[in-house]
Amino acid sequence: MSDELSKLPPQVQERLLRLQQLQQTLQSVLAQKQQVEMEKGEVEQALAELQKAADDAVIYKAAGSLLIKADKAKVTEELIEKKELLETRSTVLARQEERLRGQLKETQAKLQEDLSPVSPSA
Repeated sequence: MSDELSKLPPQVQERLLRLQQLQQTLQSVLAQKQQVEMEKGEVEQALAELQKAADDAVIYKAAGSLLIKADKAKVTEELIEKKELLETRSTVLARQEERLRGQLKETQAKLQEDLSPVSPSA
């Protein structure tokens, strides 16, 4: 395969490498996006449970491998802030994904042009 690759013009080789890089970057962005969405779901679930709890309920929050007693209002505030940050991160990743998909499509189209046989002009 690398033998066949070395027979291609340098411009086509560069485009193929660019395509591979874009695909890897897209995979990374999609994995990050999935992680952010999972984390956001956990935060939303925690907020829903906090809403059900009485204002004087004993609340604990995780600090590493410890659980520490915490104020419900403060924990709620922290979770809301974390949710907002995750939503912002999710939006940024969605834009990045969209841009990468456009670049991928464009690079694939150029590669197809490069690799399609040139029709002889009469």
